[in-house]
Amino acid sequence: MAPVVTSVSPTQGPPAGGTSVTLTGSGFTGATAVRFGPSLATDVVVLSNTQITARTPPGSGAEKVTVTGPSGTSTQNVFFTYTTVAAPVLTALSPASGPTTGGNTVTITGTNLTAATQVLFGPNPATILTNTPTQITTTAPTGTGTTNVTVTTPAGTSNPLPYTYTTTPTPTITNLNPTTGPTTGGNTVTITGTNLTAATSVKFGINSATILTNSATQITVSAPAGPPSSVSVTVTTAGGTSNPLPYFYIAAPTVSDLSPHFGPATGSNTVTVFGSNLSLTTAVHFGGNPATAVTVVSDSQLTVTAPAGSGTVAVTVTTPGGTSTAGTGNPYYTYLGAPVLTSLNPSHGASVGGDAIVLTGANLTYTDAVTFGGAPASFSAISDTQVVATSPAGAPGTVNVVAHTPAGNSNALPYVYDPA
Repeated sequence: MAPVVTSVSPTQGPPAGGTSVTLTGSGFTGATAVRFGPSLATDVVVLSNTQITARTPPGSGAEKVTVTGPSGTSTQNVFFTYTTVAAPVLTALSPASGPTTGGNTVTITGTNLTAATQVLFGPNPATILTNTPTQITTTAPTGTGTTNVTVTTPAGTSNPLPYTYTTTPTPTITNLNPTTGPTTGGNTVTITGTNLTAATSVKFGINSATILTNSATQITVSAPAGPPSSVSVTVTTAGGTSNPLPYFYIAAPTVSDLSPHFGPATGSNTVTVFGSNLSLTTAVHFGGNPATAVTVVSDSQLTVTAPAGSGTVAVTVTTPGGTSTAGTGNPYYTYLGAPVLTSLNPSHGASVGGDAIVLTGANLTYTDAVTFGGAPASFSAISDTQVVATSPAGAPGTVNVVAHTPAGNSNALPYVYDPA
C-alpha cells in the first residue's frame, strides 16, 4: 500500500529551502524519497512508520509534498508554501543578565519573531513561554559567563544579543524587627540584611510569609500564624538561603481578675491585674484610656495606676502576643463618684452610743466604712443615697462623721454627743 501523508510542519518556508520539516502520516517504513513538487528533499530521516523529518529543497509557490516507498507514492493534497519571510531580528533582552541557575523570565524584543521554533542561550535551549511577532518570553536555562541569545523561526536564525550569567551571592540577614509577635500572625516584620534582592521566599519555620516590600538590604513581610514557640526566619533568593534568626510566637495575654474592681472617677489609685502571659506587657487600658506605672510582678500579675474614667469598663492588657479580650474571667472595673453626705438624722445622740443614725447623700452604694470622730461605726448601705449607721460611744461634744467608699472619703458632717 502506498504511503499516506496527512500533514507537514511547518507549512511554509523561504524559497531558498533548508527549512527543517516533519511529515506525519502512515506507511513510511522503507520510504526512498520525499519530494516538494518535483524536487527531492534532503536530510531525510524515517523516524517511524508514521513520521519523517527532512529539509526542504529550493522552490516557489505551493508545492505538493509526497513520499515514495516500495509500494508507490502518496497522493494526498498536502502542500508546503514557499514564501519570502524575513529572518528574525533581535533588538533587546530584558533583563540582559541573570543567575547561573537560570529559571528567571527573559523577554526578547524584536521583529519577525512569529512561530519561533527555538531560542538558544549559547548552546542551551530556553523554554518559550509566549510568542508574538515582536516579543518572546522565555525561561532562561542554566549557564555561565556571557553567551549569545538567538531566535530561530522558519525564516532563519536571528542576530545574536549578549546575555550575562551572574553569580548571585547568598543572602545574609542581620536583624528582625520586631522579634516577637502573636500566634495569629498578620503583623509586619522588617528583615534587614544584605543581598536580599529578588527574594523568592521568606520562611518562619516551615511557614511562608507574605512579602510586602523587597530591596537589597531590607524586606518587609506579613508574618504567618504559628504556635507559641521559637522559629527560625530565613530568606531565599537565587543565591541560596540565608542564615536563620530567631522569632518568637507569643500567646495572647488574658485578664482573669482585678483588685479592686472599683475606684474613683479621678483615677490615680493602684489596681492589681491578674491573668496569664503578662510578662511582656507593653500597655494596659481601662476602656480606651491607658493606665500608667505598669509594673510586671510576674507572668500572672501586674500592678498599674488607674487612669480617670467613668462607668464600667473592661481592662485589657497588650503584649507582643496581642491584646486580651473580655471573654473570660472578670476584667471589669467600675468608676465611682466620690461619696457626698448632705445630712445626718438625728444629728446628735447619747455619748454611750448605740443610736441609729441615717446618713443621707449621694454615691453611697459601695460604702465600706463610716467613722464618728475617727471611731469606726457599724453600718448598712441601704441605697445609693442612704446609709444607716450605729453611733459608737464618744465623749460629749461635736465630732465629724465621714463615709468612705473605694472612691475615697466623703465630706464631713458634725454630730453632737450629748452629756449623759
